[in-house]
Order: sequence, then structure tokens, then C-alpha cells
Amino acid sequence: MTKHSSPVGQIGDYEIKQLKIFKVVADCGGFSAAETELNISRSTISIHISNLESRLNLILCRRGRSGFALTEEGTVVYEATVKLLGELEDFRNTINHLDIQLSGSLTILFSDNISLDPRSSMPEVIRNFASIAKEVYLTAEVSRMTEIERMVMQDEADIGFIPLHRELDGLEYEYIYTDVCYLYASTNNPLAQLSDAELTDEVINGFPVAYAGLKTQERINGHLANMNLKATAYNYESRITLLLSSRFIGYLPEHYAKPYVDSGELIAIAPSRRYYHLEIMAITKKTNAINKVRSLFIKTMRDYYRKQNE
Repeated sequence: MTKHSSPVGQIGDYEIKQLKIFKVVADCGGFSAAETELNISRSTISIHISNLESRLNLILCRRGRSGFALTEEGTVVYEATVKLLGELEDFRNTINHLDIQLSGSLTILFSDNISLDPRSSMPEVIRNFASIAKEVYLTAEVSRMTEIERMVMQDEADIGFIPLHRELDGLEYEYIYTDVCYLYASTNNPLAQLSDAELTDEVINGFPVAYAGLKTQERINGHLANMNLKATAYNYESRITLLLSSRFIGYLPEHYAKPYVDSGELIAIAPSRRYYHLEIMAITKKTNAINKVRSLFIKTMRDYYRKQNE
């Protein structure tokens, strides 16, 4: 690593801003990809990174025709930045907890259509929360499961709602509801024309399948292990598009597929044996830091679900 001729010294707001930009560039894998995320030009990003390198007396990344890559020093600085920004967020949340008026922000991330699933009652939960926490700035986004896990772990989001596909040590899991996922095909698909007796495992497994494209629980992987995986479609909307083409079959939550089944566009294939259960969970980071805003949201959610079940 590069040795400093003098200590770095005090880190102020300007350096923290540069570190945040550096982290986004590293997360995006380059300057060009970070432009949209940061909403600033590539030349401005380059200036910030160059100034940060000069400030730290380190080369943080290589950029050029060969592509973008963090240097050894850059990797260390990136990991330290993640830790620093997390600790700053913990400090902010601790101070907010001491304040009489609830303030700050709350970031909620959802996988696919969980936010609009009636079983999540998310509009009602958010309504109740917002009536109490009127000064809290709320951000709600949809993202991939793995990205939601990463953002919650790195304090970039406060709570996420995802299908349970694995359990990570750094996360807390709270059960919300269970989906039943069946294997579906377009009613114009050749498999839809076959009788139950003709829908043997060999026939079903030979037909092209569209799936989420990630490894999940073993009991779910077992349903895909012998199938003809030919297309990746993480989001349900894109997966349904492939299914409606009649060229693919794929698993979908029963609730999400229902409108297409009712309209005669989709049909469940061998539903008595081709299905699995998928638990929907709320995830938060395991931490001793006080986060009054997040705690209030979780309490509001639990209170609403409890009343619904009474």
C-alpha cells in the first residue's frame, strides 16, 4: 500500500461527501454507471474521486480502456467507508431517538409486488405510521432480493420485504404471510392442451422454463433441479410476459397469477404436485443501535396485523 508522508488529519463534511461518491462509484462498477445514480456528470465524478485520492494520498481505482477496478488501497478505503457511513447513520438515529419530535427518514424496500399485495396491508400500515411520524421523510422502492439484503445490511435501507430464500446472520426476520406458488403456462401453450395423465414429469421437465435466476431454498430448488431452465426473469411482470408468449412455463405466486387465470390467459400445470410454499418476510439489520423511526414502523406494522387477526 502507499505510505503517507503525513497523517490524513480531520475528516469533514466535504470528505464525507467525496467518500459517499466513491462508494456509489464502487457499487456501480464505474463512473459511467454512477452518473445516473448520483445525478452528476462523469467529469464531476472524476474530479471528486481525484480530489479524494489527493486528500488521502492514495490511488483508489484504475479507470481506462481496460475497465474500472478498485486498487488494494481502494478496497480498504471502500470497506472503511461502508463502516464509517453506517456509524454516522447510527449516530443520527441515536440523536433522533433523544429528540422529542420524531424526525429523520425511513427507507423501505420491497421485492416485486409485495407492497400492493392485500395480505401485506402496506398502504394501511404506512397510513397509520405517517399519521404518527408526520415529520419523517419516507422512501419506498422496489428492488431485487439480494440488493435489498445488501442495502439493509449496509444501513442504506431500514427495512425490506422479501420472499425467504436464505437466512443471513446479520439480519432479523419477521414473518408476514405465505404465498403458494404453482407452475403456470399460457392457455395457448402445448402443455395446456394435455390431460393430467399426459402431463408426466418427463413431459413437464422437457419444456423450457423461465425462472428467477437465483439460488433459493433447497426445497424450492428441488422443483427446478430437473427442469429445462431456458430463461431468466426475476420480476413477476417479466416472467408473465414470457409465459404469455407460450414458449415458456414458470412458477408464480397464486395470488399474483389469479387475474391472468380468471381472464383465461394462464393455467396451472399439474397443480396437485407442482407447487411450493414461499414465506414473505420483513428483514431488518441486527444491531444494538437505537433507531426510533424504524422501531415505530415495526411496532405500527405489528399492531395493525394483530388487530386484523383478532
